[in-house]
Amino acid sequence: MPSTPAGPLDGVTVLDLCSYLAGPYGCTLLADLGATVIKIESPQGDMLRQFPSSLPGESRFFLGTNRGKRAIALDLKQPEGLAVLHRMVETADVLVENFRPSVPARLGIDYPRLKAINPRLVYCGLTGYGDSGPLSEKGGFDQVLQCLSGMAVFQGRGSDNPQLVLGSVLDYFTSALLAYGVAAALFKRERSGVGQYLSLSLLRSALTIQAGRFVWAESEGREVPRDSGAGGLTGIHPTKTGALYISVHSNHFFAALCELIGRPELARDPRCATMRSRAAHAAELVPELRAALALRSALEWEEIFGERVPCAAVRSIEDMFDHPQVLAEDLVATLDHPVVGRYRTMTKPIKFSDTPGPTQSSSPTFGQHSDEILARHGYSTAEIAALREHGVVR
Repeated sequence: MPSTPAGPLDGVTVLDLCSYLAGPYGCTLLADLGATVIKIESPQGDMLRQFPSSLPGESRFFLGTNRGKRAIALDLKQPEGLAVLHRMVETADVLVENFRPSVPARLGIDYPRLKAINPRLVYCGLTGYGDSGPLSEKGGFDQVLQCLSGMAVFQGRGSDNPQLVLGSVLDYFTSALLAYGVAAALFKRERSGVGQYLSLSLLRSALTIQAGRFVWAESEGREVPRDSGAGGLTGIHPTKTGALYISVHSNHFFAALCELIGRPELARDPRCATMRSRAAHAAELVPELRAALALRSALEWEEIFGERVPCAAVRSIEDMFDHPQVLAEDLVATLDHPVVGRYRTMTKPIKFSDTPGPTQSSSPTFGQHSDEILARHGYSTAEIAALREHGVVR
């Protein structure tokens, strides 16, 4: 493997058998930390590669969520392919898969079997609904779980108008939990010398991300307010040009807002004494606020409010590629890809002062490093050619 700066997980090898988004991006976060991540795809490839994209020959989502990996195409349904994986497990530190619970045993890659090969292996199983229960064998998808778990009702502010949180937020949150869990299991292994099985699910993540609402006291009925009650003036508002989000939960921020929009008397209005009272009178207060905001553009208000009122002019993601704060924090990496060419994308989400980790590389093409990975695991040139001839690797 190429020589690169050490990251916190330098020397750790991760086998990524995942498809779609949550599992693969969780492994990408481990690659960002310096782990060597080997993406093992079936002969059909990761389904995310097939998603519609304006880029020629590649999926934008695949590029964005699989950076920094080595890739091999391996048919685990053939005995020779399973043997290859078992050999890789001998020296691996982590294996991550997102099959339905019954599939790993059927393929011969379940935790008990792989633990016998490598007791130090940290095995992470990611499912839609968990390893047990009536829904365990169902496939899990971000938007499906949003609707099942109450997220869509909350987003739409009521069951009569459910709405999705766009951007695969549940998948990405699950990715972060995956990396967090694996790192913790590796830390434990350093003390105990043995690995363990980690179970994650989109259902578990969907409830975790709603921890502030997922509380039901015995003294409460079913239909109780589970929102924070902090609505009202806080939210997105139209301006002369563009939209502006403002957050005025505290009296301090609300007073600053009133002063800066030229309505200081509102800060002394009894209707505005507390966050709750402002929310209760939102129907009366919001039109007054918006009348003032209509005098200037969102960007002008953003400048005027500065640090005194938490706010942001609503922007598109395209604006982030050149935003001065994004550039100052070095959040954009420029990578080269054999099909797409040069492109800009997200860089590492965490900065480490002493272990910055490897320079980022682009997401791999299908089977890009198959020969290299097999050779690293002791296969000769003739053996690799035979595996390829029999369709075991690509």
